[in-house]
Amino acid sequence: MKALLQRVSESSVTVGGEPVAAIGPGLVVLLGVGAGDSETTCRSLASRVARLRIFEDEAGKMNRSLLDTAGAALVVSQFTLYADTSRGLRPSFTGACEPTRARELYERFASELGYLGVPVCTGRFGARMRVALTNDGPVTLMLEEPENGAGKEPERC
Repeated sequence: MKALLQRVSESSVTVGGEPVAAIGPGLVVLLGVGAGDSETTCRSLASRVARLRIFEDEAGKMNRSLLDTAGAALVVSQFTLYADTSRGLRPSFTGACEPTRARELYERFASELGYLGVPVCTGRFGARMRVALTNDGPVTLMLEEPENGAGKEPERC
């Protein structure tokens, strides 16, 4: 599972001109679900996102988490995070999870964030969305779970 995090002062999602979701200060989480992801992956990544210390404290140091700041998360499905551009000029998305299971895990990730106490809004899975945001910093980070391939089964020969 991959999450591209952007620290924002505000963000919103519209679909077909219709407002779908909006948050104030917090994080936009562009979430890609991979073929091998599970509920455990969702739980682990949600915990990391909620507790990641990327918000400034009184001294101006990045020392506070989303939970510490009572910030919100706007979670947007983003299968293109699994684009493989290593061959040719047209991306391949074979590493992305199939849509039905990806939707389940996307919703589970958002629920896990909510269980941790983060106010959560979501985009509309599978829709063509317009995401507007005002970066704060800017601070943009990529998280992957399992981290650095830890926990993945070895390839079979």
